[in-house]
Amino acid sequence: MSKRQRGTREAHEELPASMREAVDDFADHLSRVRNRSVHTVRAYVTDLVSLLDHAVRMGCAELPELDLAVVRSWLAKQRTMGAARTTMARRAAAARTFSAWAHRTGLLADDVAAPLASPRARRELPTVLRADQAAALVEAPSRQRRSPPGADRSTVHPEGTGLGRDHGTAAEPAGDGPPDAVLLRDRLLLELLYGTGVRISEACGLDVSDVDQARRVVRVLGKGGRERAVPYGVPAQPALDAWLRDGRPALLAPGSGRALLLGARGGRLNPTTARRIVSGWAGAAGVPRVTPHGLRHSAATHLLEGGADLRAVQELLGHSSLASTQIYTHVSVERLRAAYRQAHPRA
Repeated sequence: MSKRQRGTREAHEELPASMREAVDDFADHLSRVRNRSVHTVRAYVTDLVSLLDHAVRMGCAELPELDLAVVRSWLAKQRTMGAARTTMARRAAAARTFSAWAHRTGLLADDVAAPLASPRARRELPTVLRADQAAALVEAPSRQRRSPPGADRSTVHPEGTGLGRDHGTAAEPAGDGPPDAVLLRDRLLLELLYGTGVRISEACGLDVSDVDQARRVVRVLGKGGRERAVPYGVPAQPALDAWLRDGRPALLAPGSGRALLLGARGGRLNPTTARRIVSGWAGAAGVPRVTPHGLRHSAATHLLEGGADLRAVQELLGHSSLASTQIYTHVSVERLRAAYRQAHPRA
């Protein structure tokens, strides 16, 4: 448990009983009724506990005493403590969501946070790799696997399996898992992230049965429990075949279940380890450091630059709103401007 999580639990335990019960019921509502992800529920609960702890410190003994002034005071305090605009926007959204729910369920006489405005978050352009850089990253594990017998591979592999500890990205115990099997898994992971543009949690959540090799698509369970079918390219097929034939059986363990991607101990690969794998291979391939979400950004940008329809990219990425996809059109325009400024004699 992280320091922040411990602090949230301690603050939760110190709240009045009625507030603790409201927090638990709200978390259950988000999870069961709203079908929010574990990460969203955790973030909203953390924000709510912080808000109610602030309310208690301002003299609110019971939940019905919560009002707009207290909520605004809490947000003002967060701002003075240096919270980013995106964080402030999420905390305001958490307060509004809780207030509306508490009003509907009779815990609050009024929807006190309804008038609350969220700070407009800056929409920064995501960092994307060039197509050649993305290709170098995706192919890096295969190049390492083809190294001559007896070659020292200890400084190349990014995961803590005895093959790459000097990258500072060890995520699993050294010595677990056959090296070639791990490399096959890494190649497939990178192919899926860049070739399909899926989220890291979606890739790690895939089961073997979610892959339709006849149609070359993967069935993905995205945010809000929305399911979609995402195609993968021809280059990913050999990586998938090699992993299923030689890699996955070598890592298979009693607890593997039907998980497609496995960790070095045979359990389902977790997103934290997957992020370290991507970062480590980026360093090994000599490309800019990139996250799994950066590969998703790159995939979307390259699709649009190649002429893909914006609505099609929205469907592939699993965005509920087209506005979330439109940021990639800005990326393409900015890249075009940069190329123009660099190359045109009258720029």
